[in-house]
Amino acid sequence: MELRDYITVLRKGWVLILVLALVGVAAAAGFSLIKKPVYSASAQVFVSTETSGSASDLAQGNTFTQQRVLTYSNLVSTPIVLLPVISSLKLDMTAEQLAPMVTATAPTSTTLISITVEDTDPVQAADIANATSQSLTNVVQDIEATDANGTSTVKLTRVKQAQVPSTPVSPNVPVNVALGLLVGLALGVGIAVLRETLDNRVRTELDVEKISDKPVVGGIAFDNKASERPLIVQVDPRSPRAESFRTLRTNLQFLDLGTGSRTFVMTSSVQSEGKSTTVANLAIALDSAGFRVILIDADLRRPRVAEYMDVDGSAGLTDVLIGRATLEDVAHPWGRGNMVVLPSGAIPPNPSELLGSRAMQDLITLLEQQFDYVLFDAPPLLPVTDAAILAKKASGAILAVAAGKTHKGQLAAAVASLENVGATIAGFVITMMPVRGPGAYGYGRYGYGYGYGTGDDEAATAAVRAPKRTGKKAGVLRRAER
Repeated sequence: MELRDYITVLRKGWVLILVLALVGVAAAAGFSLIKKPVYSASAQVFVSTETSGSASDLAQGNTFTQQRVLTYSNLVSTPIVLLPVISSLKLDMTAEQLAPMVTATAPTSTTLISITVEDTDPVQAADIANATSQSLTNVVQDIEATDANGTSTVKLTRVKQAQVPSTPVSPNVPVNVALGLLVGLALGVGIAVLRETLDNRVRTELDVEKISDKPVVGGIAFDNKASERPLIVQVDPRSPRAESFRTLRTNLQFLDLGTGSRTFVMTSSVQSEGKSTTVANLAIALDSAGFRVILIDADLRRPRVAEYMDVDGSAGLTDVLIGRATLEDVAHPWGRGNMVVLPSGAIPPNPSELLGSRAMQDLITLLEQQFDYVLFDAPPLLPVTDAAILAKKASGAILAVAAGKTHKGQLAAAVASLENVGATIAGFVITMMPVRGPGAYGYGRYGYGYGYGTGDDEAATAAVRAPKRTGKKAGVLRRAER
């Protein structure tokens, strides 16, 4: 992952990261409030050795003392030292229970022993520290070697008496909260990165670019009312979503496919990616700009164009291909522009054979001579081969990719199926793009707020006022050629 990928992950997962950070802070604060405060008290003992006073004896004594200090500090947590403490203070515990509360340290190159006691009772902590230092002094005098007079050669002196502490050493609320925040942030970032790594769905243009070098020619924002108003360019031509289809139309005009013709097959990897509504709105947008357009429903398995465009779909493309009807008989003029709709007709038993037939090739050749744009709504690529067969005969295929729904593997397989038959991929249209957050379809960056052009505005208004079906079926092509 690159730096921008991590930034995108943080932007997409900021809510999760923030929630986990707050959970970490709350957990740390709760722990600090629940935990009983612990107090610490320390006493200090000085270790010395009795010598004759000569320089050599002093040096030897000092070395001997430093060697003994470590031994004495380890002796502090033993029962021989702690049992007298328990007895003198009348503590209700054993030496094994008291030992974890007592810590002895000996700073390097010194003859000092610090005895620290931690307890929930500050007074008891100080008493145990003082009693332990005294007990250690007594024990060392008893067990160490003595001189000829029976006096111990090592002497321990308490140089610091433990005082009753006023503030607890634990819990440290600021430190705990800071650690909780860091743990929450680390956990949130880790989960966000892991989720992004395991997420194999296409969400942005970058995901598409990693699969194919063909351009993304459009992005259509998600609309939760799309099923209620599929033809948004006609119903609400001034909406940002309608403008996105006009942007798609403009981008399509600048595609250089090297064929001179403008025959496009709109398809997708799997079903329900918005291809049918996209191609229908694109056709209306092209019509409003004055282009001669024919919209053909080539989905001979689950046709939808007739339903969306509100035309009679009982006869259509299949009737033309088998010679049972002419194009003039079954095509429907639509609106008041130069647009014609050709429904699929009856569902045949052999859709792939019909779409790959010589009759289909001849029909495409005829339509390319009479229309500026020939648009096919084809079935998805992965379930059936219809779209790949048809795309090979057209100028190019446009793949609709549903953001957050289409899997990268599905898109890669769809691209491969087109490349395997030698079809040209004209580009991709990302549908259902989020309107907020990372990867959102940003209308503002295209300057939509400046208003529409006069031509488009008038054409769009005319399309709204126009009836969905006008004229007779006969003479459709003659009307489109005007």
